[in-house]
Amino acid sequence: MSIKKKSATIDIFDKIRGKHLSFGRMLESIRKADEITQVELAKKIKISKAHLCDIEKSRRQVSLERAIQFAKILGYSEYQFAAKALEDQVKNAGLKVKIVLEAA
Repeated sequence: MSIKKKSATIDIFDKIRGKHLSFGRMLESIRKADEITQVELAKKIKISKAHLCDIEKSRRQVSLERAIQFAKILGYSEYQFAAKALEDQVKNAGLKVKIVLEAA
C-alpha cells in the first residue's frame, strides 16, 4: 500500500468512527487491517507486547519522536502519526482540537 493510500486510510478511520481516533486506536486498527498480532507488531516497532497493549488501550501516550519512528518503520505518513500523537497530548491537557501538520 502506498503512503498516500495509507494516509487516506487513517482519515477514513476518523470518519467511520465519528469520534476521536487516538494514536493507540489508530495503531490497533492498522495492526488488525494488516492481520498481524500484537507480538508481531511490537517486535517490528521494537517495543514489548505489554507496551504496545498499553498504547493501544490509551494507557500510555507516545512521544512525538516515537510516533515518527513508528511511522517510518511501518511505512506510514510521519505527519499523520505525529498529528495523532499531538492530538492525544492536547486532548489529555483538556483541549479539544484537531491537529493538522503541513510541510513548511
